[in-house]
Amino acid sequence: MKSLSYQVQGYLLAGGGAALFSMKAIIIKIGYGDSGVEVDAILLLGLRMAFALPVYLAIGIWMIRRRGEVLRARLTRRLVGTSFLVGLLGYYLASYLDFVGLMFITAQLERLVLFTYPLFVMILGALFFGGRLTRWGVCSLILAYSGIALVYFQGASAQGEHVTLGVLFVLSAALSFALYQLLARSIIRQTGSVVFTCIAMSSAAMAALLHLAVDAGLSGTTPGFADIPARIYLLAALLGIAATVLPSFMINAGLERIGAQASAVTHNLSPFITIALAVVILGEPFTWIDGAGAVLVILGVGFYSWNDTRRAVSPVSGSAVLRARPDDRP
Repeated sequence: MKSLSYQVQGYLLAGGGAALFSMKAIIIKIGYGDSGVEVDAILLLGLRMAFALPVYLAIGIWMIRRRGEVLRARLTRRLVGTSFLVGLLGYYLASYLDFVGLMFITAQLERLVLFTYPLFVMILGALFFGGRLTRWGVCSLILAYSGIALVYFQGASAQGEHVTLGVLFVLSAALSFALYQLLARSIIRQTGSVVFTCIAMSSAAMAALLHLAVDAGLSGTTPGFADIPARIYLLAALLGIAATVLPSFMINAGLERIGAQASAVTHNLSPFITIALAVVILGEPFTWIDGAGAVLVILGVGFYSWNDTRRAVSPVSGSAVLRARPDDRP
């Protein structure tokens, strides 16, 4: 039996990782509000990946060397290539769509919409990957999207000229990330989660940097590296390290200590953290309708994640469970 202190460490790691992940949208919105330079989605995404790439490369190389000939023999060109492609889907495309969406909607609304990606995992899994829709899963879907609808039509955090466009971008990001999760499952079994994450993140970082270079060359509007204020570099470093690299490993470490169900509970608290930070730091509006909608979304997704994780670890479960891991987000 694990000691109490070991479990406390797990909760602290999982909760701290969820809190750091929750800062992502806040940092991005601060970057968009900078008046000293034109900041768009690809600039922030490219700089974020530039800071994260060396860390993931170093960790990936270290893990491959540590695990020796067995892992190196397993990492065939086809497996690495597939990991690269799946990484582009989950960490480049989904991230880019999410960053673009944040140009049009509040951090609160973005967090709630993106939070529903496990429900897309359920739907796509049932349609294309041999999963199944359950009664509780459908109820969770209805509950969560009732909350989204409430905020979208009545909430103060969903005001603006291009809210619909922003929501569609973030929904597309959630869909893309859900498909990534389903495709990544079989690869992770062969490579391990850490090595796969390093390969996938590295491919996404290279794609984002290439996108940034092409965008700068074609449009001429992207500022040169020397013209970007130090404040933007600091925000990008926070995005790449504090809101990407650190929480990904913290939540994995917490998951190891307290298990998937308890880790999912801490994950379900993250929208509250984003909402609180958005109100306090960004000054975004918040009413009781926004709060009611957020509670519905969190209850819907939280119940689905809890029930799905419970079935996944149940020794009597006779069906394959296609579940989303709460520790990887675009």
